[in-house]
Amino acid sequence: MTDLTALTLDEAREGLASGTFTSVELTAAHLRAMEAARALNAYVLETPDQALAMAKASDERRKGGSAGRLEGIPLGIKDLYATEGVRTTACSKILANFVPPYESTVTKQLWRDGAVMLGKLNNDEFAMGSSNETSAFGPVVNPILPANWSEEQARTALAGDKQGLLVPGGSSGGSSAAVAAHLCLGATATDTGGSIRQPAAFTGTVGIKPTYGRCSRWGIVAFASSLDQAGPIAKTVKDCAALMTAMAGHDPMDSTSVDRPVPDYEAAVGRSVKGLTIGIPREYRVEGMPEEIEALWKKGAEMLKAAGANIVDISLPHTKYALPAYYIVAPAEASSNLARYDGVRYGLRVPGKDIIDLYEKTRAEGFGREVKRRIMIGTYVLSAGYYDAYYLRAQKIRTLIKRDFEEVYAKGVHAVLTPATPSAAFGIGEKGSADPVEMYLNDIFTVTVNMAGLPGLALPGGTDSRGLPLGLQLIGRAFDEETLFSLGQVIEDQAGRFTAKRWW
Repeated sequence: MTDLTALTLDEAREGLASGTFTSVELTAAHLRAMEAARALNAYVLETPDQALAMAKASDERRKGGSAGRLEGIPLGIKDLYATEGVRTTACSKILANFVPPYESTVTKQLWRDGAVMLGKLNNDEFAMGSSNETSAFGPVVNPILPANWSEEQARTALAGDKQGLLVPGGSSGGSSAAVAAHLCLGATATDTGGSIRQPAAFTGTVGIKPTYGRCSRWGIVAFASSLDQAGPIAKTVKDCAALMTAMAGHDPMDSTSVDRPVPDYEAAVGRSVKGLTIGIPREYRVEGMPEEIEALWKKGAEMLKAAGANIVDISLPHTKYALPAYYIVAPAEASSNLARYDGVRYGLRVPGKDIIDLYEKTRAEGFGREVKRRIMIGTYVLSAGYYDAYYLRAQKIRTLIKRDFEEVYAKGVHAVLTPATPSAAFGIGEKGSADPVEMYLNDIFTVTVNMAGLPGLALPGGTDSRGLPLGLQLIGRAFDEETLFSLGQVIEDQAGRFTAKRWW
């Protein structure tokens, strides 16, 4: 029988519709794959009983002539999404045993369309990280190996300290690793500064950060409220479009949710891109950028040109200020959002001699090192005497970054093409331990999209000299994800899919 976990989401839908296999069979195959791949640490909680029950109910609906867009499709859910009756921790010790009595809007819409939940996926603690190494559950292992590694060497490292194995990116590293390792047919993720696109680039998968306000944030644990956005990671552009169509939509429970119709994003896949104008921003040619990334970027432009798109050079002059401005705005909002975790209402509680002592002990024990660092940075930039000098100035820069894109799009540019990351995936433990700024620099190509509230799609464009995937990024006009899916399909058709070889 065909390996059901190797199918794309779209292929699985066809198989389910034709009766080639059932959702129970498809779900059971993924549960077996998850069990065999536990050493990758992609899942922090498996929900096999619930998954099989949801799959059985899906099969019954199909027999009755009813089938949603994602009917019977098994998905992984990032542990930032509240799932009713199922532990949700944001991969932090401070929420270790939190079981929400409600469902996030996005997951509710996925279940409405017939999807099946396999379990909760690992992520950087409170989504703060670029490598999935800050999780309270430990790091996730990228299922992709460098070309010079043997399977035996990899298994030995996996059973030991994991040194030399690669990170899957962050914060949605569990989502990207699970998709790449065939442990689900798609996954939910979130993107605050690149946390969908960077992991997708590191694992050879496809991920889209939608326009701010396109997907509801209700029921998703907050990091930086003006930057966070839900989105999917999947194996192909079309799979991503299918998930996005289910996830998007107006939600009165979220005051930042935009009330406008949701198009059928799948219909945009395969649409001609002839005559579209694609901008190449000169400011993204950063000092020290590897030649492989430059060559990938050029190759991506050639692919789009061959499909009939026009390639033009553009300028986004305030790009150089994006990263420092982001690392003021995001920690500031994080310090405010994380103030609610005090040991009184829910989550971890460490007793103290008085209420202040309880607060201090709970937060000291409950938060990890990176989360504490960002809370302290955020509290500092919001404090009296520094608010104007840092936070207010960063917000002004944010406005200028947004204006740069608006001016480019007003001149007839339909989308912008850039690299997704400044390198391929790096090793576990390789960056950030001594100098956190080194880790922050991984977001250099992605943070502008969040600062401007625009949609961004990352997908495989080629490989480096070690055979590791390299990602390209397409940045679109606000609420024009359809154009990104059309352009992304052109690149996928020419560059091909990246498929991880199983070795674990």
